[in-house]
Amino acid sequence: MSKPTFEQFLKQQLPRQQDQDQLPEPRKDLWQGIEKAINLPAAEPRSASPWVKLAGVAACISAGLLSWQVIMTQPQQDTMANMSAFFEQRKQMLLVQYETQPALTQDWQVPLQELEEAEQAIKLALTKDPDNAALLKMLAQVYQQQLDLITKVHQPQWQQI
Repeated sequence: MSKPTFEQFLKQQLPRQQDQDQLPEPRKDLWQGIEKAINLPAAEPRSASPWVKLAGVAACISAGLLSWQVIMTQPQQDTMANMSAFFEQRKQMLLVQYETQPALTQDWQVPLQELEEAEQAIKLALTKDPDNAALLKMLAQVYQQQLDLITKVHQPQWQQI
């Protein structure tokens, strides 16, 4: 069973005429309406009343002021405090995890204490300039060195056979 062609489909859908090969002609008044619609000059757009324009300007100004107020009243994120809390939690988790494992050296806490002193010095500098990207990066590196020291002292890779 083959699909009917478009012409066969069209002939089936249109009402039966005496001559199947000719399609029905549209009525004359239809063509006159189309011709009038094409030849009509484009209607001039109406200008909006000044009150509509004024209301639009007022709405934009109100939205801008509201947005500005929301932005200004949002609490500023304290990057240093968030970073410190995250790394302190991670450090305590590692210390608890390696609590039962013996350390490679007995004096590993001396370098850890030095890193904590460096952390305090960087935090002091950040209190004067909280948005300093270089200081924030240094603080993150000191935190990472603390975590690496704890991990390496308790889980040395080079001693595994």
